[in-house]
Amino acid sequence: MSLIVQKYGGTSVGSVERIQSVAQRVYQTVTAGNSLVVVVSAMGKTTDGLVKLANAISANPSRREMDMLLSTGEQVTIALLSMALQEIGQPAISMTGAQVGIVTEAEHTRARILHIETDRLERYLNQGKVVVVAGFQGISSTGELEITTLGRGGSDTSAVALAAALRADFCEIYTDVPGILTTDPRLVPEAQLMAEITSDEMLELASLGAKVLHPRAVEIARNYGVPLVVRSSWTDDPGTWVTSPKPQGRSLVNLEIAKAVDGIEFDTNQARVALLRVPDKPGVAARLFGEIARQNVDVDLIIQSIHEGNSNDIAFTVTTPILKRAEAVAAAIAPALRSHPHAPAEEAEVMVEQNIAKVSISGAGMIGRPGVAAQMFATLAEAGVNIHMISTSEVKVSCVVGAQECDRAVAALRSTFEIAEDEAIGGQRGQGGQRGQGGLIQETSPSPAVRGVALDMNQVRLAIRQIPDRPGMAAKIFGLLAQHNISVDMIIQSQRCRVIDGIPRRDIAFTVARMDGENAQKMLAQAGTELGWGEVVLDSAIAKVSIVGSGMIGHPGVAAKMFAALSQHQINIQMIATSEIKISCVVAQEQGSKALQVIHEAFGLAGSEKFVVPA
Repeated sequence: MSLIVQKYGGTSVGSVERIQSVAQRVYQTVTAGNSLVVVVSAMGKTTDGLVKLANAISANPSRREMDMLLSTGEQVTIALLSMALQEIGQPAISMTGAQVGIVTEAEHTRARILHIETDRLERYLNQGKVVVVAGFQGISSTGELEITTLGRGGSDTSAVALAAALRADFCEIYTDVPGILTTDPRLVPEAQLMAEITSDEMLELASLGAKVLHPRAVEIARNYGVPLVVRSSWTDDPGTWVTSPKPQGRSLVNLEIAKAVDGIEFDTNQARVALLRVPDKPGVAARLFGEIARQNVDVDLIIQSIHEGNSNDIAFTVTTPILKRAEAVAAAIAPALRSHPHAPAEEAEVMVEQNIAKVSISGAGMIGRPGVAAQMFATLAEAGVNIHMISTSEVKVSCVVGAQECDRAVAALRSTFEIAEDEAIGGQRGQGGQRGQGGLIQETSPSPAVRGVALDMNQVRLAIRQIPDRPGMAAKIFGLLAQHNISVDMIIQSQRCRVIDGIPRRDIAFTVARMDGENAQKMLAQAGTELGWGEVVLDSAIAKVSIVGSGMIGHPGVAAKMFAALSQHQINIQMIATSEIKISCVVAQEQGSKALQVIHEAFGLAGSEKFVVPA
């Protein structure tokens, strides 16, 4: 007999008939010999209707009263579903978030779960009852016992947190699509259903806008090793499994606010190759990395800086044993770029740097916590470590530093993030696995090089020119953003260094949510007069397209195939940033949808069936 947590979204319980259909599915699960907790959302558009009522009363309703109002939506559903189960002979009881013991921060409309008191819930399960729980809500840990809501993705979060607290065998997320698809079926109707995906891959896709699962829910599943499956409410198809590494005995106290970082990695066996002043036009990256792939050179980090005039810089890191091959490829291509009709006035040149190390922090808890990257940069600055390159993803932030500074950097980061010495993993990347929670995830079969493709049209790019190239500058910039609760996505530090007024300077570009762009620009421009950097430029006409897959490791041609697909359709790449399992490119906003489609096709991810997203 298994203990299962099921979650049904708003469309799945959008009418009396649909609630009765859910009751039948629940009943079948119980009669198969399972114990069951069911988490439900508000019916259909109920929450939207409640928000509309509030706005009709007040232009700025209090967050406390909004929680009181919105929490009623789920209470309707739990009562009706419990009645439906009782009508077909299945004992059931409905419980609000407070009654089931979901204890949260005292933070209205966006509370995070601290812990779950499961005694009452387990008592009802032992009596053979189905416990129907209101998702999206809890009760504060303070003596006032305030009703709180969890914000976006709250019902998914409730379900996975309950599965973790109960040590359930698995958690089923029922929705209006058949599972997790390779991309957005509204843009690519031939998107293919995935049979499985790792939690790290899902975190990347969820953060990039794949709305089937919220990143918070995936984070909990990853941290506590909860097997997840996403299925359709309308069929018996198997859906998509989200697999996670075996948990490391993590405490269920402070469930959503525990350590954001749970691992540190370092690799001293690295070198950097940079091509400076290459033409800013489609095809340059495709040509470079196509030749690198043909020479079977496995590249680690790739970054392309923002353009300066009609040129930009591309840099990548490789392991030391293959540096000579990588350098030879870059040197062979550079003359062709110099003779190109669109080549910049200054000739392209190859710059090689040895004696470098890559230091990374990793952990699912970094999502939604703007201060984590800033804390890493501040820690390195305090240790006197200068950052040569930066690469970010949802589950990892990597910095390239001098090899002689690696030990000092790792020791400082271990202290800041409270990571034990045996959890700091050194050496080269694994082949076919991915690091997480201080170890390698062992996969039963090789992962595909690319699992899915995502498009984010809700970002803007900020570029800060002429930042003094010394320890602490990145910490100041991203610390300021963190203080204003602004999350940063891609971060690119230019490879070109200019000496102005006797001070070496570089540019840094990064992306933030569209709604934060103007505030971030204004704040950083004001700070620049004091801290000594130049102009802060905002570009709102961008889109970010990304490929995700843990099987990229050890496949040199993946980046080249992505860049070639864009080049063939004359889509210029404005920025590139990579991690071990993701490659992201910034392109012009009007080319975003086309970029997604051509990349999805290039990697052969389309299926024969066309998916229609319900209205």
